[in-house]
Amino acid sequence: MRIGIIGTGAMARVLGTRWAGAGHDVLVGGRDDGRAAELADQIGGRAGTPRDAVEHGLDAVLLAVPYAAAIGVVSGLADAARGRTLVDCTNPIAPGFVLETHGGPSAAERIAAAAPGASVVKAFNLCHESVWRRTPTVFDGRPLAVPLCGDDAPALDTVGHLVRDLGCVPLNGGGLDRAGLLEATAAFLIGLWVGEGADAQAIAPPLEYAGIDPS
Repeated sequence: MRIGIIGTGAMARVLGTRWAGAGHDVLVGGRDDGRAAELADQIGGRAGTPRDAVEHGLDAVLLAVPYAAAIGVVSGLADAARGRTLVDCTNPIAPGFVLETHGGPSAAERIAAAAPGASVVKAFNLCHESVWRRTPTVFDGRPLAVPLCGDDAPALDTVGHLVRDLGCVPLNGGGLDRAGLLEATAAFLIGLWVGEGADAQAIAPPLEYAGIDPS
């Protein structure tokens, strides 16, 4: 696949490294030419501007910038993003582990509104970048599951493929209107992990004990 990555931070680095290692053609786009070139060299990809990343990402474009910058970045690239699968891994989390978007549209929906011709998929926002550095991404014999929220079936299939390339399992999280639930889940879990030092995974029983008939 041809994948563009907007951003040069930790998530861009770790996901770009793993996708390039899986054989994908990755281009890193950043506002700082030096940082983009350094990251591209490290992951075995190419470097350019954010616009170059969108134009390169015929199959998928990862938006890996802080949420505070995301809307501005995307709105400036809306023309180039038309027809692209735009993967949103941002978390709009404010101090106190609350959502910056509380009471309004989700971050993913705002990003979609800023680039109305793109197919936005919310994914990869629940785990710290250190989790994605683990190979394989398996815990107690169970591959990590990655929820996806989006409205476009081909885009979801593409992102599901990228999830599997990480050795993980994609989960159908519903349409983009449910992305806010996924973002709230991230805020809640991070609050438990960081704020309380709690094993947040222990709050949910395995499916066979959840009292739910999967049929």
